[in-house]
Amino acid sequence: MTTAQIYSHGVTWEEAFSVAQGYSINGTIYIAGQFSHDMQGTFIGVDDIEAQVRQTLDNLDRVLAGFNVTKSNIAELEIFLVHPQEHLEPCVAVYKEYIGTHRPAVTMVGTSGLAFPHQLIEIRAVAHTD
Repeated sequence: MTTAQIYSHGVTWEEAFSVAQGYSINGTIYIAGQFSHDMQGTFIGVDDIEAQVRQTLDNLDRVLAGFNVTKSNIAELEIFLVHPQEHLEPCVAVYKEYIGTHRPAVTMVGTSGLAFPHQLIEIRAVAHTD
């Protein structure tokens, strides 16, 4: 029998909404949408897309580390971006700096809004353990 593992940041809304940040089973890690907050749950980077992208990717790295893997294990990313015409270029610049030579499959979706009023980006991912 296969046992699933979960990872949580420990922020209050995880318990309140019964969610985990990552779920791993059979070598595949499903990572919930990450956004720009610190580990106390404070939003980071109001009106600053570069700060939000960096913090979101930092949070993604925390989830990956919780499963003892790194960004080189990412197979797929789905990036949700508010006002992509305005934020695409700075988002891509920070993303390219982050990802280096690794090339996961990426889908970017433009949207008019996300869960929190100041949120400009959310990134969900699928990674592997081997």
